[in-house]
Amino acid sequence: MTERSVRWGILATGGIAAAFTADLVDLPDAEVVAVASRTEESAKAFAERFGVPRAYGGWEELAQDEDVDVVYVATPHSAHRAAAGMCLSAGRNVLCEKTFTLNAREAEELVALAKERGSFLMEAMWMYCNPLIRRLSDLVRDGAIGEVRSVQADFGLVGPFPPTHRLRDPAQGGGALLDLGVYPVSFAQLLLGEPADVSARAVLSEEGVDLQTAALLSWESGALASVHCSIVGGTATTASVTGSQGRIDIPYGFFHTDRFVLHRDGRDPEEFVAGPAGLRHEAVEVMRALRAGETESPLVPLDGTLAVMRTLDAIRDRVGVRYPSETGEPELTPA
Repeated sequence: MTERSVRWGILATGGIAAAFTADLVDLPDAEVVAVASRTEESAKAFAERFGVPRAYGGWEELAQDEDVDVVYVATPHSAHRAAAGMCLSAGRNVLCEKTFTLNAREAEELVALAKERGSFLMEAMWMYCNPLIRRLSDLVRDGAIGEVRSVQADFGLVGPFPPTHRLRDPAQGGGALLDLGVYPVSFAQLLLGEPADVSARAVLSEEGVDLQTAALLSWESGALASVHCSIVGGTATTASVTGSQGRIDIPYGFFHTDRFVLHRDGRDPEEFVAGPAGLRHEAVEVMRALRAGETESPLVPLDGTLAVMRTLDAIRDRVGVRYPSETGEPELTPA
């Protein structure tokens, strides 16, 4: 793999799969060799659109394709455990969209399977691979704003979405939290790690998914994070981190930002700017890791993914959101 293109398979043909593949085909060391969907018609249409040589009307065929080095799983998150598990079991490496799975139990199963098979596995948290977010994280870690006191982040879509939409469907893991809230939670945990305590409130739909959720995360250091997500109102979708000696503000679209502003006590504000984030950075990181023989990425470590899943589970436990596939699982013990 070190002397040739990395060969990708795309599992699912929705909007995020198309966006990722559009970035992928522009990378000189990447080759998209196969695509799979639940229907052959959808797979063929996608293959025609992006010039992919093989189209499969089923996941198993892609999982068994030994010419595929890594599979990008882009199904709704309710199917991530099944799709990524199938690929890992067949010996494929996997980049799996976020939210990684429906819950921490499923995530732990995928991580265990990847380790058993010796395969690479990574959550497609493109925010963590964004060079500007990496720069921001470095600044915070190096003490540019002193000790972190608080983090604020939100992500909301204007909606409203009809009850038939996947965002309102409990069977597909619907609701604001898993689709949007994963970004604010992941941002906070990138900077502070897993919280010691979680409290939350939500407005639920008639179907039982969260229309909007607010959570307060706290750490033993005294740091707090306020995170909010919504599918009933377009929020500012910004983020900020405040420290004992300054603050960093990220404007609209914080999870794919091309700029942020560093405010340090006694100094003029500093603006950091980069090119469009795109999805290519996560693909580049996957290919770097594969060529290095790594089974996980230091930018999106599996322990961090599992920690985020535990926080999302705790938030859902606090607000009373439970999906049909989880019936019969034990309730979480409040922290």
